[in-house]
Amino acid sequence: MNLILALGIILGAGFVASLASRKVGLPSITGYIIVGVLLGPSVGGVIPAGIIADLDIITSITLGVVAYLIGGSLRLDSLRGLGKSVAWITVLQSLGAAILVTAAVVLAVGAMYPEAPFWQFSFPLALIVGAISSATAPAATMAVVRELRAKGPLTTTLLAVVALDDGVAVVAFAVAVGVCTPLVAMDGGFSLYNMVAVPTLEILGSVGLGLLMAAGPVYVGRLVRSREGRLALVFGTVMLCSGLAIKLGLSLIMANMMLGFVVVNVLRRTDEPSVLGEMETILFTLFFVLAGLHFDLGVLSTAGLLALLIVVSRCTGKYGGTVLGATIAAAPAAVKRYLGLALLPKAGVTVGLALLAAVEFPSFGELLLNAVLASTIVNELVAPPLTRFAIMKAGEGHPRES
Repeated sequence: MNLILALGIILGAGFVASLASRKVGLPSITGYIIVGVLLGPSVGGVIPAGIIADLDIITSITLGVVAYLIGGSLRLDSLRGLGKSVAWITVLQSLGAAILVTAAVVLAVGAMYPEAPFWQFSFPLALIVGAISSATAPAATMAVVRELRAKGPLTTTLLAVVALDDGVAVVAFAVAVGVCTPLVAMDGGFSLYNMVAVPTLEILGSVGLGLLMAAGPVYVGRLVRSREGRLALVFGTVMLCSGLAIKLGLSLIMANMMLGFVVVNVLRRTDEPSVLGEMETILFTLFFVLAGLHFDLGVLSTAGLLALLIVVSRCTGKYGGTVLGATIAAAPAAVKRYLGLALLPKAGVTVGLALLAAVEFPSFGELLLNAVLASTIVNELVAPPLTRFAIMKAGEGHPRES
């Protein structure tokens, strides 16, 4: 096996899986993930782990493009009437997921490990998993939205909430780590800097980087008339923004969201976000098949029950928080009824934060990581079809024929 052969297998198998999924009424992403699991080391072993690790750069590239597309979909004229709804829904669905997951994990871990100390093991583990669970996967959401060519109040609200969700998750995770570090170490000290300043600086730095990088497409883009030239300019800027974010320890997702938001609202070109549309099918195929390749089904046997509790409590919290937020903000009926079903995907940000937590807290890091990975496997198979269902029931989906 070599990288070129692996890419060929991924694209070919992903394309076939996409057609099969859409034939039975499921979104393409479900087929991508399933075929990735089948090709991966834990099932078919067609693509070995070493090759998978070498392909991880695709994850950063795709997340950068997806973040740009989400930012570019947030036009000020569309958001003006939805600002109140977006704010209430973002906060309450994040809190709902975090609180219910924390409570469920505390009870489950306490029953599974009755001899473990509560404040040094059960509570910190649950609090961090709860904070991580507030995130929503932008790539999975955007993949379904683009496949359905969705437009309308629900879609606009969905993309706005997803865009803000990662910022909320980063802040929640930083606060949880700041609270749990002294508890686990039993030194009694709390660091206000780690709880507040670190996430604030990361968010401000990411937004600032996106604003700075937008200068290129905004000023040079006015001179570029051809679609091919604009594609090269925008894609190059997204890659530069992503690389600088990684180098500076910032969020490439938030930076590229701001980049796309500024570019589309300053240039006011109706087709500006879609300039990367020629690349999206290839990138989504590679990204989600690669996500499936990373999943280890053996994780389900070691943390399966805990994973199911995380999935159920997270979905319940997000749906309930969305309904409550939409009710308070007097959002349209379709948003109140269906948006909660569209906010369930989770993947890259969730797994990334879980990996950081596993390193930070070795006493329960392995259990935490296994539970989060197993819940992600289950969630990514169930959530995208629900997102598709929500958009279609709201009357905002216009899928092309395969």
